[in-house]
Amino acid sequence: MTQVLLCGAAIVTLSMGIRHGFGLWLAPITMDRGWTRETFAFAIAIQNLAWGAAGPLAGMLADRFGAYRVLLAGGLLYAVGLVLMALSTSGLAFTGSAGLLIGIAQSGTTYSVIYGVISRNVAPEKRSWAMGVAAAAGSFGQFLMVPVESWLISTWNWQNALFVLGCAALVILPLARGLKEPAFAATGAHQQSIPQALREAFGYRSFQLLMAGYFVCGFQVVFIGVHMPSYLKDKGLGPEVATTALALIGLFNVFGTYAAGTLGQYLAKRHILAAIYALRGVAIVAFLLLPLTPMSVYVFSAVMGLLWLSTVPPTNAVVAQIFGVQYMSMLGGFVFLSHQVGSFLGVWLGGRLYDLSGSYDVVWWMAVALSVFAVLINLPVRESAIVRAPRPAVA
Repeated sequence: MTQVLLCGAAIVTLSMGIRHGFGLWLAPITMDRGWTRETFAFAIAIQNLAWGAAGPLAGMLADRFGAYRVLLAGGLLYAVGLVLMALSTSGLAFTGSAGLLIGIAQSGTTYSVIYGVISRNVAPEKRSWAMGVAAAAGSFGQFLMVPVESWLISTWNWQNALFVLGCAALVILPLARGLKEPAFAATGAHQQSIPQALREAFGYRSFQLLMAGYFVCGFQVVFIGVHMPSYLKDKGLGPEVATTALALIGLFNVFGTYAAGTLGQYLAKRHILAAIYALRGVAIVAFLLLPLTPMSVYVFSAVMGLLWLSTVPPTNAVVAQIFGVQYMSMLGGFVFLSHQVGSFLGVWLGGRLYDLSGSYDVVWWMAVALSVFAVLINLPVRESAIVRAPRPAVA
């Protein structure tokens, strides 16, 4: 179990740490290439959509053949995507590299695949805690990598910074050996085929509600992560404020995700999720209504950091709790697809509505309204294991 947690946490640290800093590239790339913010935002929106769309397939392959091969392919694609992102000279090429390639790479190197391995190697009573550890690693990656990426951009320019990150992504390959496992096969009366598992999950009301709630999570965090640096710049604050803000989100998310995973062992996970979304809404309202200063930005970032990825451990733990672990990576991938549809809309609408109105205000208030929606739909989730009729034995 220790090896799985250490290697899984290190992979998530790299994969999530690299992507969390992409907002720092918005200004230098658009200025250097002469693109609008929507061009950059659309590519990152496609990245999130591709990540979500490829997630179920990556999870299905990891469940069937083991995570090792999926992680190898994902790490290689990540490195190639970052290099091509630096070399892209048109919006279409940038969308293909920063959007499509990196999005597919992330589907094979982040939570769905890692959580599938964890769920099969950790006792059920420790599963929520272990998922919290992996999510906290992703948050530590943000705290660690954002200042590094900012330094790389300012010191070596944005293109060379991407080349360095491409080399860093290759470290995922040796780490993947620590997650090498045999193909998982369920035993007993409740062994399922993939179509049976999908019909069961998508016909189950609580699974639908979890997907809807995760949509809101994606909308909020990716909009803030990508557009807040430019929002702060528009308000007259220096780039160091944005860098510190993103780093604070990553730092405090280490504690938030670990706490959410630990609390999931003792409290109803639907209540944890509802509380997280409610607090997000309150934090955004306060941020918008109070005077904007570097200190208010830092306080907002710390609060949002506690709530940032803290939805991840309880959401995935509920999926494993309801349906079991045989197809955990695949079902987690489908839930994450909903998250990424929300991410697509959050990041794209941020750029689109800014170009139309010159302001991010509408999208900020959309994020507040979605918090209320997420609170209401998470409360009815049933967390108990699904009751299946015994399958007849095969003669």
